[in-house]
Order: sequence, then structure tokens, then C-alpha cells
Amino acid sequence: MKTYMCVICGFIYDEEQGYPQEGIAAGTKWEDVPPNWKCPECGAGKEDFEMVAI
Repeated sequence: MKTYMCVICGFIYDEEQGYPQEGIAAGTKWEDVPPNWKCPECGAGKEDFEMVAI
């Protein structure tokens, strides 16, 4: 499982945890997150996220 960080605000999306608050189940890979999904902190698009090692 990988983690992705919003380069705008630093929000972390963790594939292992998903984002159930918005219907993204735990274990959802980044490529399976809907393309129109926005960062819940700042509203940035998926293109503003980069994979990071934590």
C-alpha cells in the first residue's frame, strides 16, 4: 500500500486507510480513486498529489 500527499496543503491519502468519509473504502488504490476526487482539506485535484514514503 502507498501514500500520496497533496503538494498544496500536505493532506495524506493512505491507500490502506482509504477515505471512508467520502465513500472510498480502506484498501482503495490511488488509481481507483475517482478522477474527479478533490482533496478534502484544500480542494486540489488528484493531479496535485505525489506519492510519498512514510
